[in-house]
Amino acid sequence: MTDNLKTPKVNTRKSAEINPPKDLLQVEDVQLLAEGITTVVTLHLKAHHLICYSSPSTPPQGTSTPSKPAKSRSVVFAYALFSSVIYRPTPPTSSHQSSIRIRTRDFRFARLIFNQDKQARDVFETLKSWNRSIQDEKLVAACFSASAPLAERDVNSSISSRASPASSQVDLDLEKVEGELSDTEKLEDQMISASSKIEIQDAPHIYGAQQNNLIVDARPTVNALAMQAAGKGSENMEHYKFAKKAYLGIDNIHVMRKSLDVVIEAIKDSDVSKLPPNRDLLAKSGWLKHITGVLDGSALIARQVGIQHSHVLIHCSDGWDRTSQLSALSQLMLDPYYRTIEGFVVLVEKDWLSYGHMFQLRGGYLNSEKWFKIDKDAMAGSAINPGDRGEGRSDTFETLFQGTKRLFAKTQTSAQDHADRESGDLLEDAKSANSAKEATDLENISPIFHQFLDATYQLLHQHPTRFEFNERFLKRMLYHLYSCQYGTFLYNNEKSRLDARVHERTNSVWGYFLANKVQFLNPQYNGEINDNVRGQERLLFPKLDKVRWWNDVFNRSDADMNGPSNAVTERYLGGDMTPDRGRSSPSPRPNPNNLGINQGVLTGVETAHAALTVNRTSSPTRVVSNGAVAGFATLRDGIAGLGLGKGKSASGSSSGANGGNSPASWKGKGREMEVEMQ
Repeated sequence: MTDNLKTPKVNTRKSAEINPPKDLLQVEDVQLLAEGITTVVTLHLKAHHLICYSSPSTPPQGTSTPSKPAKSRSVVFAYALFSSVIYRPTPPTSSHQSSIRIRTRDFRFARLIFNQDKQARDVFETLKSWNRSIQDEKLVAACFSASAPLAERDVNSSISSRASPASSQVDLDLEKVEGELSDTEKLEDQMISASSKIEIQDAPHIYGAQQNNLIVDARPTVNALAMQAAGKGSENMEHYKFAKKAYLGIDNIHVMRKSLDVVIEAIKDSDVSKLPPNRDLLAKSGWLKHITGVLDGSALIARQVGIQHSHVLIHCSDGWDRTSQLSALSQLMLDPYYRTIEGFVVLVEKDWLSYGHMFQLRGGYLNSEKWFKIDKDAMAGSAINPGDRGEGRSDTFETLFQGTKRLFAKTQTSAQDHADRESGDLLEDAKSANSAKEATDLENISPIFHQFLDATYQLLHQHPTRFEFNERFLKRMLYHLYSCQYGTFLYNNEKSRLDARVHERTNSVWGYFLANKVQFLNPQYNGEINDNVRGQERLLFPKLDKVRWWNDVFNRSDADMNGPSNAVTERYLGGDMTPDRGRSSPSPRPNPNNLGINQGVLTGVETAHAALTVNRTSSPTRVVSNGAVAGFATLRDGIAGLGLGKGKSASGSSSGANGGNSPASWKGKGREMEVEMQ
């Protein structure tokens, strides 16, 4: 029977040799510092792993050969495990060597030290090009090509060559629209168009066919690149060749909070004085500059969608502050529906509440001990006077009072007091834990939604016939943002509101607005849409030179907040007091030497092939390099030299290619960028 059993056939043919993946980059004589031990290795950058290979050491001459040959050792890092990659360049004159510090998700730390800075930079750029998100790239490419026929949706193909369905909107008279744009807006559009290697055809204006698809990074360029230098942050446009990226100079939540604090300081004497606010402080607050920047960025997005018929992706650091502002305001400019009461409610629900803006954290609804202070100045006989900072006095009486208080506290050492404190430990611990959980985080309060309403007020004031609601509607919404009378703006996200059963336990603020709709109607509203009639167009854009103080919100008169100009204010906001020709009175004009509201929010445009930086006095500056953007790379190097990962600014003496991009020249930006990265 065994003869009948068939022996399995064995394939004696040699299996085809599988060639190992080629190195993306190989660098010799690199020092690997890990666990306090330095090893000289050769780096092999593969498609998915970084391999640090150490060759076996050769025994010294005259010694016997070991019985067992020494084995080579290798340390392998998978790119997918990288959580932080920080490149630290050094100037040629430095005694230190350039290095890369790697931290992985399985809590390994390693530092690679290079003989040449170019080696370190090449390795860093290569690692960054493979610590990317393929899923994100494909998702964005799919969204940007959504208007193309199915057979032509290839992420590597040119979007400009694809056919698109006819636009759902009436094409606008572009010459008329462009004629109404300010010089700042024209410059921004010129920068975005000039950054493309593909010419924009005048006709037909079909949605998605103009190769102006845009990724908008709302952060200042320096902040965005600082996060990128730390291994986080922003898109590498080498992998988003189907789009351009525009950097907007909109500051973070901390800058906005400090700006409002200065405004409050300027108007705080309204209880004791009828004098107008401190106009110098109002100007120095930068509040109008920030509002103008948000409006400018939103208008840029609206022009790309409504006029250039392109797709736009918006993001900032987290995506629930500046992103919500830009997204909501651009839709307000694009779609007349959102200018109705019902549409505005939908817009807030969609782009703020459902999107996850942290109303509780940004609004600071909960308690904070720092909000309650005791001012003992009256005990010393002093009165409150306009201009006082309200922080108490450090006079002799106060010193004596505090000293007596401390002495009295030290004498309370009775046994009963000790027993009371001991028995109350558990209760105090519980109170402390609950207090820490419920207390307001003062460092995360920021008037982000307030700014959105302020920017909406600017549009309403400049286009009074285009909105169904009136100013009172916006002012009451700001009031109920903080009143906690309704559950709409409670908690930080939709899940928290669902878990707390807010919809069951509280009323909605929208019910209040709809029940009292007649109070919030704009009598000048004209809801007719006709793109061929001035004042009835579908799109509307802000007049950046007409941005003003929303005086009613600050309980001040229009004359107090928007009264006669003064030289200090105009100079700070970017204007001068030189009279225009033909005018009898001074009229502020943009001053390119000042950073003010007359300066555009766009700070740079980047593609896979080129980068443009802003030059307000002439045409955009174009910087082109092979496969990388030289200007941005130099800026990135300067930022990396700051050592942001260590929480402090580093200094340096070398100059970059442009002379001003050395680490030393960025010292003043250190704190702001650290805050951005937190």
